[in-house]
Amino acid sequence: MKRQVIIAMLLSFVLGLSVPSQAQLKPRADAFPPVEDEVAPKALQMASSVEQMASWDRYPTYETYLAMMQQWVDSFPTLCHVDTIGTSIRGRLILSMYIAPQTVDDLYRPEFFYSSTIHGDEITGFVMMLRLIDTLLHGYGSNPQYTDLINRTRISINPLANPDGTYNRGNNTVQGSRRYNANNVDLNRNYPDPFASTKAALQPENEQMIAYVSAHNFRLSANLHGGAEVMNYPWDSFTSQQNPHPYSDWWVDVCRRFVDTSRTYNSNHFRDTYTCGYTAGGDWYVISGGRQDYMNAVQNCLELTMEISTSKSLSSDRLNEYWQFLQHPLVNYIAEIHNLPEGVSISPIEPLVDKSAFPNPAAGTITLRGFPAGERCVLCDITGREIMRFIAQDEPLTIDISNLPTGIYLVRCNGGVTKFLKQ
Repeated sequence: MKRQVIIAMLLSFVLGLSVPSQAQLKPRADAFPPVEDEVAPKALQMASSVEQMASWDRYPTYETYLAMMQQWVDSFPTLCHVDTIGTSIRGRLILSMYIAPQTVDDLYRPEFFYSSTIHGDEITGFVMMLRLIDTLLHGYGSNPQYTDLINRTRISINPLANPDGTYNRGNNTVQGSRRYNANNVDLNRNYPDPFASTKAALQPENEQMIAYVSAHNFRLSANLHGGAEVMNYPWDSFTSQQNPHPYSDWWVDVCRRFVDTSRTYNSNHFRDTYTCGYTAGGDWYVISGGRQDYMNAVQNCLELTMEISTSKSLSSDRLNEYWQFLQHPLVNYIAEIHNLPEGVSISPIEPLVDKSAFPNPAAGTITLRGFPAGERCVLCDITGREIMRFIAQDEPLTIDISNLPTGIYLVRCNGGVTKFLKQ
């Protein structure tokens, strides 16, 4: 039983007071101070190969996770590719799977973004996102709903935003996963707070995530957590009475559709915190520096926080159970990008000349495409600091990056930009 509820019950016993209904709520999963380790032992079986993930009742080792992402790219080369968002403090990759047929109208489709496990011990969403990638890719061309959704939407899925927290005890286990990154910082309290004058120093994972979302035009997104089952819509920084979100009615409809769909497959879920299964974030617990409010207020992207499992580190033998009632609402939420509230634009961005860098990540040399001979180019690091200027001589163009420090770099010219990771 949680500490807040115990205190309330003791007070009621000593003072003869009734316990207010709000005290009966399950405390918000990302409340501070957090509970790092859950008491109940968990069966957290690991998959050390892609083949062992076929039954979806295990968590992947870090190397297996990377292999899964690569295998999908190899199997569906015209349907997806992997974006490298950046690297964690301990050098683990932060990846996003981009799903969209590679056609000339690609840039004219609205962009959607899923991201999971910003808290490293909330790992249910990690596997749900991997399985969602697999389901969408294998369903393209055979499942009409998935085919239509992919044809009309650019979908990016980041299964693991805090790999150092998840693989805290090494790449081969999620046992001992922890909330924080390797600098002992809560990444969901570290985003620039649009409603506060003080700004925390950004952690590398968040700095790189901000660069990634800033380079895109995401109009709808969701951030997956665990520790409770409730849809948490903005704002987190205020209660709904203090400052309701301008699209709160739309958010309620979206959350209701998600919860109702999930309950057609299992009626027992999304009841542990609020009977309806959703809440304005600040009505549950006010926080600052969270990603949700940053995305809504700064990136102009409607983002929802999805608390999808009562346990932060769900026993692996329950992963299939959770997929059964989450699969359809997770897919349907992507489709909500075509049902945005009135006044929200999903206007297409102007297409740029296709510019790319490969291999990515790279170590010795990088080859650039889309930079015609004679173009003036600038190579910068992720902070915007200029490293070098050069004029493209050939198409494709190969440049030596062996002396560059490990990190993320941008190559810009004539309004176009591409990004690569130096190993």
